[in-house]
Amino acid sequence: MSRYQITHEDLPYAAEFRADPLGIPSPGLQRVMNRLRGGSKDGKYVLVVKEPFQRWVLGQLPAERGHPVGIVPGYEFTDLAEPEWTVFRLRWKAETGIELEDVL
Repeated sequence: MSRYQITHEDLPYAAEFRADPLGIPSPGLQRVMNRLRGGSKDGKYVLVVKEPFQRWVLGQLPAERGHPVGIVPGYEFTDLAEPEWTVFRLRWKAETGIELEDVL
């Protein structure tokens, strides 16, 4: 487990990500993203490519490696920035219990 925990002081980094999810992150945002990418893989939200550079769906990692990624119904995207933000905010909520839409 990482020593670093996401707090309310990290909300500016969430706003930074929302403004440019495909951009180069600041060191603070990179630290937050590293935290959101770490930890247990079971149930972690991911993007699944359906058509390269054109269509993505939301998935969740299985508990055990080698099992299929579960597809979350109702999430299909054609612009990469939006699914990147979706995964970021869902992982943020899983990590902190806070809905970013309520605080940004």
